[in-house]
Amino acid sequence: MVCLLSFTFSNAQQLETLIENGLTNNPEIQVFELKYQVAKEKVNEVNTLPNTQIGVGYFVSEPETRTGAQRFKISAQQMLPSFGSITARENYKNSLADAVYEDVAIAKRKLVVSISQSYYNLYALKGKQAVLDENIVLLKTYEELALTSVEVGKASAVDVLRLQMRQNELEQLKQVLEQDYLGEQTVLNKLLNREKDIEISIDSELTMPSENALINSENLALHPELLKYNKLYESVEKSELLNQKESNPMLGFGLDYIAVSERPNMNFSDNGKDIVMPMVSVSIPIFNNAYKSKTKQNKLQQHEINAQKQDRLNRLETLLDKAVKKSNSAMISYQTQVKNLKQAKDAETILVKSYETGTIDFNDVLDIQELQLKFQINQIESIKVYYLQTTIINYLTN
Repeated sequence: MVCLLSFTFSNAQQLETLIENGLTNNPEIQVFELKYQVAKEKVNEVNTLPNTQIGVGYFVSEPETRTGAQRFKISAQQMLPSFGSITARENYKNSLADAVYEDVAIAKRKLVVSISQSYYNLYALKGKQAVLDENIVLLKTYEELALTSVEVGKASAVDVLRLQMRQNELEQLKQVLEQDYLGEQTVLNKLLNREKDIEISIDSELTMPSENALINSENLALHPELLKYNKLYESVEKSELLNQKESNPMLGFGLDYIAVSERPNMNFSDNGKDIVMPMVSVSIPIFNNAYKSKTKQNKLQQHEINAQKQDRLNRLETLLDKAVKKSNSAMISYQTQVKNLKQAKDAETILVKSYETGTIDFNDVLDIQELQLKFQINQIESIKVYYLQTTIINYLTN
């Protein structure tokens, strides 16, 4: 559990709480944990001997023997598997349970990724709304300047209308983002298995680090998605040991009891003496093609598992490399947006000073505002992409 919680970041303490709640309450995690409990219980299922055979027979026509007529017969027999078969079955079921346990670990890691990525989507949507609010206020300020300029004949009413239309566009974008935010909030609440309308607290700001954290790609070999294949391979080995045990002869012990009636009008020592007959039987798999076939199947299955593991390793390595490259790209993009935004604000300052000399061009105002908004949105998007990719990196290497 500690490993999973390390997915969070120091600047997102609220996220850590959300992950803890998700790991506790998410129904999908509960399903995998119940599957693991069922798999563990199957060990007790195989810790048994074959059914004891008991038979009762009644002689409709009683056969006569020297000591009397036989009335009924009771027999019991118990087969015993070869030595070590029961232990082999237990080991096989335990190995299957170990593979299911890796499914639990995988499901928890994936849930951490889903919660984290939903959280960062919410952060970006909230940040974009704040940027739109800031730009709407800025446009209103420009609108007031434009109205003043119209009064003194230095601007036209068209400039005012353009600024108002731009404000309307931003208001529309803000309302769309609000709906997107509510939709993403539902996604996150349902991952936590709670009501969709519960408000989620989002950190006001996520910072972009100056450089990427060191990544230990060697940890990828210990990822549960790969460990699962190791456990499956071991389960096939246990299956073959069980197959070898089951191909051995089985020994059985039994007892027959026959009730005998006394012969009338006769007097001798064994008159009416019941018959007790202990028995020993052996079950020999003479036609053992099924066991030979099972051995071949197990070998083929081991080759299949090795191929699946290598394929999955290739996919995980590709996923890790893509996540690293995308996080690097996000950092580069962020730094570019920081520079562009500074230059856009410098241009805005120049325009405001131009107003004092009576030479302001409101077309330039709109152009600069659009650029500034674009850079701010891209800046937030870069931060979101960085953290989304970081959750993938942590999923693969922690």
